[in-house]
Amino acid sequence: MATKKFMYVNRKAPYGTVYALESLEVVLIAAAFEQEVSLAFIDDGVYQIAKGQNTDGIGMKNFSSTYNALGDYEVNKLYVEKESLEERGLTADDLMPIMWEDEDEDWAEKPSVRIVSRAEMADILAEQEVTYSF
Repeated sequence: MATKKFMYVNRKAPYGTVYALESLEVVLIAAAFEQEVSLAFIDDGVYQIAKGQNTDGIGMKNFSSTYNALGDYEVNKLYVEKESLEERGLTADDLMPIMWEDEDEDWAEKPSVRIVSRAEMADILAEQEVTYSF
């Protein structure tokens, strides 16, 4: 079965709706079926991979640590729009250090998160065969 390039675009905050959790679950399912999966975090979606999430006050389960499992499913292309970070007063240092292990380089750990400009994000999205927006 030929693989296609699937991009999952995350635009919503991690809690308050089901979009972020549903996106993550669909990504893990697609990756389990060996599809080429990438994620884009745009607008409030950048909060999905922010460090230090605490859901105690809202009565929802904190699922942010699940993003650390993406590397195990060979999902290692997480694109974060730089302008979305800046508009929310965030920097790359505010994001979780999501890593993957490169078997071609003796399992060296490498970062999965890539900060890209809005123009670069448009180019990346244009390259995808299938795009899902959450």
